[in-house]
Amino acid sequence: MNRCILLALLFLGTFTAQAQYKRNLNFKYFGLTLHPKGDDNADLMPLNPDGKGYLVLNVGASVGYEHFIADSKFSVKAIQALYADCALRFAGFTHLGLRAVIFQVGRHSLNGGLGPTLVYRRNWSELEGYNISTSFFGGDPEDKWQYKMIWYAGEFEYNYRLSDRADFSTSFVPGYPDIMSLSFGVRYWLKEKE
Repeated sequence: MNRCILLALLFLGTFTAQAQYKRNLNFKYFGLTLHPKGDDNADLMPLNPDGKGYLVLNVGASVGYEHFIADSKFSVKAIQALYADCALRFAGFTHLGLRAVIFQVGRHSLNGGLGPTLVYRRNWSELEGYNISTSFFGGDPEDKWQYKMIWYAGEFEYNYRLSDRADFSTSFVPGYPDIMSLSFGVRYWLKEKE
């Protein structure tokens, strides 16, 4: 019986998204990188407390714009991030994707989405001891940049409503088995034109 009530609440929650705002900006600290299998280049990662590259702190930020369509259940989202990567070298990603509200109950919501993402960084080949054969990026050692286009990149975003126009927001990118990332910040709802 309790499971039925919980499922009913989750189901109803998907239809109670606040319709008064349809657009938001989000600003997040980026973040934390997880390498589920560790990383052969962990020695090049100064903010790597375990020494194996399983968990690495990144320093940077992302800015996103999201526009809801179809009664606030679906949206289009663009994200631009710039940060110091695991080796504290300039990096970033550019993402455009489709999102859906998975559930919304009270102040809590979970969104999920998919879309193409271009990930780039300064080439690590310049770093002594870099093992390119095990790198997620690969590439030519002579290039200034390494990049990878991921056509199916996804994101789960948990939001907690702080006020009518602001949410605490955290994002999880499940890039298993190579790279997973976590970021957190604020989602700010923009007023609609009157």
